[in-house]
Amino acid sequence: MATLPNPLPRLASDPSGRSLGLQLPPGRLIDTTNQGAWHEPLLWHAEKAAAPGNWTALGGRAGRAGLLPVLIDVGGRGGPERWDLIPAKVSYPGDHDAEDVLADFWEWEMAEEDDETAGMLAPFGPDWPGPASSPSLTIDPATCAAHVADSLTDGTRSWPEKPRLALVPARRSADIPAAIGWSGPLNHENDVARLCAVLRSWEDRFGIRVVALGFDLLAVSVAAPPTTAQEAEAVAAEHFAFCPDNITQGPGSLREYAEELIGERTWYFWWD
Repeated sequence: MATLPNPLPRLASDPSGRSLGLQLPPGRLIDTTNQGAWHEPLLWHAEKAAAPGNWTALGGRAGRAGLLPVLIDVGGRGGPERWDLIPAKVSYPGDHDAEDVLADFWEWEMAEEDDETAGMLAPFGPDWPGPASSPSLTIDPATCAAHVADSLTDGTRSWPEKPRLALVPARRSADIPAAIGWSGPLNHENDVARLCAVLRSWEDRFGIRVVALGFDLLAVSVAAPPTTAQEAEAVAAEHFAFCPDNITQGPGSLREYAEELIGERTWYFWWD
């Protein structure tokens, strides 16, 4: 994957990040992949648990240094050194068209359509319905991301179980999974950059930001969520293509799932 110059190696000799204009708490550089050590660190994460306010305190300054914030969950199956990261197999998100990716996924899922699938995805049929329209932004995306990050670190959520604030060298928030070679959706798509192309489209249309990652879980903040049932159903169709498990192992129907999206500021995705 094509990336910006990576400032993380400087933290090996300057763990506080002072040379980057940062004041980092004690943390770790992660370069572990499924094939051994990568040639440079893929991310840095703090050792201590993330808390409300951490995202805002560090995120802006880190962005100016070429690093973007994301929460990672080191509970459950462990931290990113145990996630089987595969940066060598990831392409560049900008090389993929989001609508083509979603259409491919939709057609793949519909290839073995039966009556149960048809009923689950009503009001849509076997043909890809196209992208959802863009609602109006009601909050600044960066502010929304900070609010969601605070809500995920205030101790009221079951996930992330053990959140840590991480920094990733990436051009934009949507590219974070590709930048670290995240393998969470491997059972659905081998090249996470294709999913990041969709995330880029959602950045543009819904003001999303990648806020949290676990072994196979992703959470994004949403600055412009759907506000009507019709808008939500169109977004739900994209979610089904992006992550079928959200519906097949969730509410069981696209319409029921869409109801949960109206006005929702956080979207979660889980690949079995």
